[in-house]
Order: sequence, then structure tokens, then C-alpha cells
Amino acid sequence: MNLKHMRYFLAVAQEANFGRAAQRLHIAQPPLTRQIRALEEELGTDLFVRTTKGAELTEAGEVLLAEVPNILSLVQRAKEQTQLASQGMLGRLDIGIFSSGVLYVIPQLLARFHAQRPGVRIGLHNMTKYEQIEALRERRISIGFTRFTPQEDDIAVGTILQEPFMVALYEDHPLCQQTLIKLADLAGESIILYPNFPTHGLAQEVRQAFEHEGCNLTVGWETEDFITAIALVASRLGLCITTASVANLNLPGVVYRPLISKYLQYIELNYLYRHNDNSPALRAFLDVVQQYQHSE
Repeated sequence: MNLKHMRYFLAVAQEANFGRAAQRLHIAQPPLTRQIRALEEELGTDLFVRTTKGAELTEAGEVLLAEVPNILSLVQRAKEQTQLASQGMLGRLDIGIFSSGVLYVIPQLLARFHAQRPGVRIGLHNMTKYEQIEALRERRISIGFTRFTPQEDDIAVGTILQEPFMVALYEDHPLCQQTLIKLADLAGESIILYPNFPTHGLAQEVRQAFEHEGCNLTVGWETEDFITAIALVASRLGLCITTASVANLNLPGVVYRPLISKYLQYIELNYLYRHNDNSPALRAFLDVVQQYQHSE
């Protein structure tokens, strides 16, 4: 029993007349009659009793009539859902993020994407850059956001944002009186570094900057994430070089000032995805990323 049989059967059942059903279906009556007979032969039972006025459903026909509209409705829904998925309007998008990226641009991208495509479910996964690359290759995520992204042949990388560096200070620190802070101003201060990972990141950039500019770096604390680092600043345990987006974390007792440095000028926020990934949901999200870039 195919969909054509079901549509023809439904038309005859609702019209109770082969001639009117044929007109509704925009076909001649003989082909319609042949299709209904073929359906009856397949099911091994009569579905209609032919009368002088038209056609009446048999008991078997009544049972089939109770099911066919639901089947056709499900088929139509499946068709529509499939078409929406092909347009990136349905499905799931898994995104790799890192801690401080959620403070500024990523929430804006998610809000824009959700407003345009509310039918796409979004999964967020906190990962390091190398965990994101591995997850992309294993197709556990479709796109990731990170910094200091290594070049990989199978991974496409773009830059969505360049942020200036800031210095997080605790209230009443003498450097709060300055509108700008140089690396030389931080010589001898207890500096809190993050993230405390062996891979190249912000902590390594800060160390290299002090070395390149001939300034003495005193590391007071090393931590794995920006929230702990800023909390240590709020506890008056040291100062921290961080990014403009982290300044959105308004912890009491913390003051932010722009950093002036020849080496530490801007830090990039990258997005990365598989070169060969043609997922409609991913392509739709990349469109949102590009729209954001053009609006900034």
C-alpha cells in the first residue's frame, strides 16, 4: 500500500463517489477505479460497495479510513520537518566554548541564532582548544571558540573578535589612580597568571611580554581559569592581566584599567570548524558569525 493508494482511497471515501473523487484528484475515473481495485487486491478485501449513487465503505474500509488520515498527516509532517532540517531550521548544533568566551560575544551569537532558528537545539561544551579540535574530528561538536588556535589541515579557523588587554586591580591599589598601565608599572607586583596549562595560551603570552620588554615578572599565583584569577584579585592577593571581555565580570572590589604594551596589544577570539562539514545548521550559524563581524 503506497501513498498514492492512500490518497486515492481517502478521496473516494470522503466523496463517496468515484466520479467526484476523480475530479478532486484531477485524474480520469478509470485510472482511479483501477488503483482502488489494486489496493483491494493487495489487502485481500473489498473497501467499497459500489451503488447506483456512488460508493459506500465496507467495514474493512471504515477501519482503513480511521488510519489513513493520520498516516498521510505524519508523512506530510516528516516531509516538512526534513525540508526544515535541510534549511538549517531544525536539528542540533553542539558548540565548544572556553570559560571567558561566554562573557561577551558568544552569548550575542547564540541569541541571534536562536532568534532566527528557534527549532535548532544548542548544546554547549566547555573545552580546551585541543579538546575542541579532537571533538571536531570525532564530530562531537560542530564549531568551537578558543584563542591561540593552532593551524590544522582539516580545521578551518576564523577570527571573530580582537580584544584589548586590561589589568585587573583591587580597589585602593596605587595603580588605580592611573588611566593607563604599562608593563613596567607591574614590575615587582604579584601577578596572577591563567590559564595554568602547558599549552600556549594567555599565561605564556604574558611571560613573553615581560621578557621582551625587559620587565621583571613576579608570579604570585597560577590558576586554571579567569574566574579564580579575578577572585584572587578581589581578595587583594595580586593583579592580573586579562581581556576586555573579562572586565564584564564585575566582582566587587576589582577595578580594570587598559594595558599599554608593545607586545600585548590585542588578543584574538577564533572560531573553528571542520572544512568538509556542510551541515545546514552549522552553515546557518556561520552566517550569523559573519553578520556579527560585519556589524562590528
